[in-house]
Amino acid sequence: MEKESNLLIKLVLIVLDFFFPLVKKFMNKHTYYYIACGAGNTLLSFVIYYFCYHNFLHKQDWDLGFFVFKPHMASFFISFGITFPIGFLLSKYIVWRDSYLTGNKQLFRHLILVVFFIIINYVLLKLFVEILNWWAMPSQIMTTIIIVILSYLSQKYYSFKN
Repeated sequence: MEKESNLLIKLVLIVLDFFFPLVKKFMNKHTYYYIACGAGNTLLSFVIYYFCYHNFLHKQDWDLGFFVFKPHMASFFISFGITFPIGFLLSKYIVWRDSYLTGNKQLFRHLILVVFFIIINYVLLKLFVEILNWWAMPSQIMTTIIIVILSYLSQKYYSFKN
């Protein structure tokens, strides 16, 4: 298993390094890895969300017997359940390889930050859309920019510090 995961890590690094010359005038390799991994995982989450909402749940509630999720929330939780571990592994083995913290400590800190940023995303969208009456899409873009900056700094100095 370890050999396969090392091979997968090397493959991801080869692909990322292939495209790095396109952006090396604008950013260093570490920042590029962070943006590329984050963007790729975010895109994957959108694809999973869309598939779950339209094809798996067919825009219907998801009844677990003890709780019923609306389709948009069920799709979010399914997508999150898949992309959270992928995002963590990309961060641990691609972006923040020099961290001295143990994997368990990194995972715990990463989870805390992800939950915190979900809450921040919710609060900022409520503020921008419902209180300031901004349009939804520009509000989400502004929220994403704020969260990406805060996420980078918190991962660098907290979750995966080196």
